[in-house]
Amino acid sequence: MNIQILQLSKSGHPMSWVNREEAATLYAKNRVLWELGDEVIPIVGGINRLGIQSRFDMAPIIACDGDVKQPRLRPSLSNRMLFRRDDYRCLYCGVQFNHDGLTRDHIVPRIQGGLDRWENVVAACKRCNHSKGGRTPEQAGIKLLAIPFVPNPFEFLFLANRHILADQMDYLATSFSSKRDWKKVA
Repeated sequence: MNIQILQLSKSGHPMSWVNREEAATLYAKNRVLWELGDEVIPIVGGINRLGIQSRFDMAPIIACDGDVKQPRLRPSLSNRMLFRRDDYRCLYCGVQFNHDGLTRDHIVPRIQGGLDRWENVVAACKRCNHSKGGRTPEQAGIKLLAIPFVPNPFEFLFLANRHILADQMDYLATSFSSKRDWKKVA
């Protein structure tokens, strides 16, 4: 499994996923200010002339010093990210599908001037997308099960990595939009 380490800015804002070698470089350059997580991610090096192999243990979440570029505020839209955002579920009939069973549907169809943007697209099964055709849901007499949204940086990093460790998921989930909305309701 390709374990990635969650890199944060020094203020704790998620920046990107880095591989173990990139994280080791950040540690070696003393750029890691603080770390989080109980899980240990080892990186094993070469064997020295005494026959001892080097080993370095890293945390799953690291906050780094230095010039920090803010991540893109609007993550790029792809079917993989869209289907993960919608939990591989058709947002018209509610049935869950695999990747090949879904299509990207434009709520306001492109032929009616709809844009290819997060707020205007949902995952739809082929049957629902075909029956909706070039109409809006209202024109087709169907309802959306959820409102499409642009993932925030925490959600985007969740969508971008298939192998998230529990510590990383706990950190990212604290700022998922649905959690904030749930806390307001409760």
